[in-house]
Amino acid sequence: MEIADSFVPTAGVVGVFPLVTYFLLIVATYSFLGTFIFALASRPGIPLHQAQNLAPLLTAIVAAISGLSYYRIQGYYHDLLADLVTVANPSDRQVLIRESYNAIGQFRYMDWAITIPLLLIQVALVTKLQPAIRTQILTRLVAGSFFMVLTSYIGHQQLAFDNEIQVGPKLVWGAIAMLGYGVVLHTLVKLWKQLISQAQPDLSFKYRQIAYALGILGVIYPLGYFLTCTAIDFNWIHIAYTIADVSTKIGIGLIISFAPLTVNPTNE
Repeated sequence: MEIADSFVPTAGVVGVFPLVTYFLLIVATYSFLGTFIFALASRPGIPLHQAQNLAPLLTAIVAAISGLSYYRIQGYYHDLLADLVTVANPSDRQVLIRESYNAIGQFRYMDWAITIPLLLIQVALVTKLQPAIRTQILTRLVAGSFFMVLTSYIGHQQLAFDNEIQVGPKLVWGAIAMLGYGVVLHTLVKLWKQLISQAQPDLSFKYRQIAYALGILGVIYPLGYFLTCTAIDFNWIHIAYTIADVSTKIGIGLIISFAPLTVNPTNE
């Protein structure tokens, strides 16, 4: 549908599945905008001299970055839908979706390079760790996650001149990225074991909620990366990444920022 010079996609011209993908991208943009406003509005008067009190501010920063990223992603996806209207052959439509994903998807990695380390910093800050131990954990989480995202981004860019994925090099870089993934996973597992063993039952439940959310994140992100080497409809990957981003970044941020989660472990 066209209104003046604007293209407004509908299922009749682009198909239901691409329109559902577009719908979720718009919803994610609004969700992060709402979280940004809520996190800022909920923290006036909170002193920043304690590490745990930084959580609402970090939640707002993560939401702002992700909201801007999704605004750009949905904008480029909208342009894809406008081009999709001109393509009638189903195979050619899938080629267009795949090639556009390779271009649009890079904005996710730019987002993750900042938001995933910040999310992991939030997780570490909810504990009253000794300064030396906290520094070690934060260093491992930030370095491991940034290395993972950077090498995944390089893998994402393993494209031929026609923008088709070069499967071999992409798998190699994916394997390299898993080294950073392993560092993050190992650090988090050690941290969770310590927290769960020392927390009260109600806090243990909340810690497990955070662990489950991170588990979803840890499964969907690498799975989506490797699925791009198959013939899957890339709209599925858009949808999976969008749901994972919204549920983990907003969910973990709100749990950490607005629930009392601190314990006082003394050993690593």
